[in-house]
Amino acid sequence: FRATLAGGRRWPGLADTETEGMIRGRGAQMRSRNRACGVEEIKARRRQQERDLRKARKEKQLVSKRLPRGLQGDGEEMEIRETLITQEEVLQLYRRIQHGSDDRLAALRSLRQVLQLKKSQQMFVGFENSIHVLIGLFTSNLAVVQLEAAQCLLELSHSDDPSISLVCLPATPYLLTYLSGQSAKFTELCLYILGNLAAENETVRNQLLVQGVIQALAICLQSPHGAVVEAAAYSLSQMLQAKEAGEKIIPAVLEANLTPHLIRLLDVDSEFGMQTAVECAWCLHYIVSSGVNSECMISQGLVCQAVILLIALGRAIESGTTTDGVELLIYPVARCLGNLIASNGTARSKVLVHDGDLLRALSTFVSGFLQSRPFVTRECLWLLNNLTAGDEQFCSAIFCLNLLPAFLQLIPFSGGINTLVLMLLGNIAEMGLECCEKLRQQTDIFPALCTTLRTADPEAVRLALEVLNRILSHCQQSLQCR
Repeated sequence: FRATLAGGRRWPGLADTETEGMIRGRGAQMRSRNRACGVEEIKARRRQQERDLRKARKEKQLVSKRLPRGLQGDGEEMEIRETLITQEEVLQLYRRIQHGSDDRLAALRSLRQVLQLKKSQQMFVGFENSIHVLIGLFTSNLAVVQLEAAQCLLELSHSDDPSISLVCLPATPYLLTYLSGQSAKFTELCLYILGNLAAENETVRNQLLVQGVIQALAICLQSPHGAVVEAAAYSLSQMLQAKEAGEKIIPAVLEANLTPHLIRLLDVDSEFGMQTAVECAWCLHYIVSSGVNSECMISQGLVCQAVILLIALGRAIESGTTTDGVELLIYPVARCLGNLIASNGTARSKVLVHDGDLLRALSTFVSGFLQSRPFVTRECLWLLNNLTAGDEQFCSAIFCLNLLPAFLQLIPFSGGINTLVLMLLGNIAEMGLECCEKLRQQTDIFPALCTTLRTADPEAVRLALEVLNRILSHCQQSLQCR
């Protein structure tokens, strides 16, 4: 029931398969039929957790990057009630922007508000030539009209209806052209429209690839404007989430040499800030999870940068100086590091230089996010499993730093946390007599394991029995030697 992982044994082998385009541990595979049920349940929970996380992330991004809802251009509040918007009202707004009336700008602002509603979006795109009229205003010589038309396109791009993203397809050449414009604000807006459109539809992504979106994003990632860099990374992350990313998109990203720029931006202390680092981290996670040559990513400094970043975040959390949303940075960085360690021995050797500081940081994340963001706790425990798999130095460091008592306190927790802790104990027990003796000396370990044996979770029971067997077997050998 064990699995070979990165040249060592991860006990027992647990890794996710494809999870909405994201693969967790590429090297670990299941070795026993009798544990398939428990692992599949864990995988199913992980898949749902990742869907929820990505949905929350997407909603957070949309709220933070579009103009505030409920405000007209003159600053007066405008309340939109879906039940009060009729097709005739939407049609009247369309006619006002179509025929060039004197109040076209006001009509565009009202249309932007109306397009916040799904029903109104469907009404508007159903009118003949509506999207072409909007694109015509988007390419206007009047900057204020152009900006309001872009805001309307942004509202349409927020739709989760794939058919609407297809309707917006004729806008993509102009969106890409304007990425090289002089206005950072307008460039940022175009980037978010592109990212939102790419998220929902493969046809849109295919057209963007043909039109050179990767090369355009590469230029934007080198912009001196932080908002543009963040928006470019967001758009790229939307492309990289696609199911066809490994075949079509990631090769283009590597060919354009984007990854060194993404790695460089994994720095919360840089002028571009944490949100840019978050988007770059998700991009790198999708690339690493695709099965790309890990040597390439390691040689570009991803492992060292990820370790340094996690250590810095751990210290910031301990000192209380972090900002909201830091979990969205920890999560993809931890997974990047875990996948690289699972696939390449060179990655492990680079991490060993910082073993103590990294373990302290991961322990801080495990305990600090246990109640509020348990998905971070699970991810960091998974990374700890990969670090300790077949590695005596990391196992010994856990004892030297006295981290084990805190991990033992997590065994009563469900949702996959208990099984990950038990796997960690198993990795340590695998190291032999000395480590088993140190485990035996932990005051809380036997009560915690015995309590687990009384639970209804068969996977946790099996793991607890295996840990007990390891400890007692080695202790028996020790007594016989004496």
